[in-house]
Amino acid sequence: MEIDGYSDKILYVNLSKKSFYYKQVNPEDRRLYLGAKGLGLKLLFDNFPKDTDPLASDNPIIIMPGIVSLTNAHCSARFSAVTISPLTNIVNSSSCGGPFGIGLKKLGLGGLVVVGKSEKPVYLYIEENSVNFLDASDIWGRDSKYSQDFLKKKYGSDSILTIGQAGENLVRFANVVSGTRFLGRGGIGAVFGSKLLKAVVTKPISSKAIPKNRELFDKVKKKSLKYIENNEFTSFYYRRFGTSSNIISTNAKDTLPVMNFRFQSNKKADGLFAKNTRFGFNLSFETCKPCSILCGHKIQFNNKSAPYPEYETLALVGSNLGIFDINDVVEINELCNLYGMDTISLGGTLAWAMQASSQKIFPYDIKFGDAQAVKSIIKKIALQEGIGAELAQGSMRLSKKYGGSAFAMNVKGLELAGYHPSGAYGQALSYAVANRGACHLSAFPVGLEIIFDLLDPKSTKGKAAYVVFFENLFASINSLQTCLFTAFAYLFEPPLTKYTPHFILKKVMSYMPKIAISLIDYSLYWKLFVSITGIKISKKEFLKAGERIIVLERYLNCLLGVSNKDDTLPNKFLVGTNPIPLEIMLKDYYRLRGYDSNGHPEKKLLKNLGIISE
Repeated sequence: MEIDGYSDKILYVNLSKKSFYYKQVNPEDRRLYLGAKGLGLKLLFDNFPKDTDPLASDNPIIIMPGIVSLTNAHCSARFSAVTISPLTNIVNSSSCGGPFGIGLKKLGLGGLVVVGKSEKPVYLYIEENSVNFLDASDIWGRDSKYSQDFLKKKYGSDSILTIGQAGENLVRFANVVSGTRFLGRGGIGAVFGSKLLKAVVTKPISSKAIPKNRELFDKVKKKSLKYIENNEFTSFYYRRFGTSSNIISTNAKDTLPVMNFRFQSNKKADGLFAKNTRFGFNLSFETCKPCSILCGHKIQFNNKSAPYPEYETLALVGSNLGIFDINDVVEINELCNLYGMDTISLGGTLAWAMQASSQKIFPYDIKFGDAQAVKSIIKKIALQEGIGAELAQGSMRLSKKYGGSAFAMNVKGLELAGYHPSGAYGQALSYAVANRGACHLSAFPVGLEIIFDLLDPKSTKGKAAYVVFFENLFASINSLQTCLFTAFAYLFEPPLTKYTPHFILKKVMSYMPKIAISLIDYSLYWKLFVSITGIKISKKEFLKAGERIIVLERYLNCLLGVSNKDDTLPNKFLVGTNPIPLEIMLKDYYRLRGYDSNGHPEKKLLKNLGIISE
């Protein structure tokens, strides 16, 4: 099958009725919301279940392959999922690099929307023009690896989405696995489990997507690879050691979470960096496909292959739990992968429990550094047994029940990622305003503050402007959808940025943020969209689409009750001798966004962006 650029054919499945139908995307929606995350949010908006429980049957699961999927563009394996999160009770979007998105697009589908609830455990087998509702009793109760292996052997397809026992048992931070990659945050796995949906498999067929403007696409692809190969992060650090490389920067610059964010560095933490471990340079690749950065790695561990943990895992279930032995972190990561749960939220929740236990407000004994206890507790969480049934609720609900909200490290119910906000004020603001909660990938200003040393991390100047710009840009990138790690190369390798002396670049970015932002070259992303779709939008319109996506997501959250009271940080960061000056940055952010003092998008803004008509 040949797909002409992209597909506007959306498959709608109702598990309650065991029925399905197809519907075309409105062409104007494609122009305004691009695809993947953006278009998924628009589909949610069109049938918004405002008053639903996230675990109720009418909460949709929306899966959207990327526009770049199947074109063989670099780093183009990603797809998005959108739903209402059972962890946060607000809108959740997640991105995954596994093979399922490509498999869905091979069938000529531009998206999958699942509603309803099956009477018994079921999985879907999707073919070109049909959907099969099949008994999942052979894999229900089994881990994610067993389930994938079973389905792959049965159908010869690696295009599989499945949950482990954590999703089946409605753990609020359960994830969904595709290959060796995950829809990780916000508990999408629990939404699958609430519908008794164990897995989705697509029929393996031969197919390719043909860009509308092949000449432009080939030029963009050639330049993209050149930038990736010339950038030290994408061609060396991430390729050789994966995201574990970030440990060195964050630990050296007091931005690493240690023992529930009580500390910002620890000399033992450098031992989690892959180069410094016994695995050294003996990592082999296990990446998304197609990929040119190759950040994913595996190792031989206990006589079998295991993934080397990503930075967020090393930080949240490593240093944040007081665990510095890489062997323990690898085992914890593998258990989370098998049972199907987010390592970030797991680490944040366990860290709260460890501190609450030490303060005698949590009726279980669990200590920082006790790796063996953590390993045994993971299974209990997945099965909702004993202490696991408590921890399966996440840190927000636990702190409401027992107290200790000041050290419950979450924003809007989503646990903080692996960057200490006290060490980087831009990242602190980004955590506070990110639509899905304390997400590190909504804007990632810590990259400019810590990794690249281009902004003073303890200054508030310009931070709101950078957060707004990168939220817009990253929303557009996640709606293509290609890997955000390409931004290291695509934004820093253009000549103006690459050849400007670092001290000059830092001065311009620090003291003239408006000028610096205007000079950022994101044209490769825009040209990718235009070359594949043939839709003639300007570079500014491409970025404006990102703004529209962010504002729509915020508007949906406001309909669910989000306001300025939720744009905050755990109280421990806002009081004491060196509080984060969040209010200063938040005021600037609202002004730049066009939000009122309550954090709601102004009606004029919603109309100007075409989100509402009246």
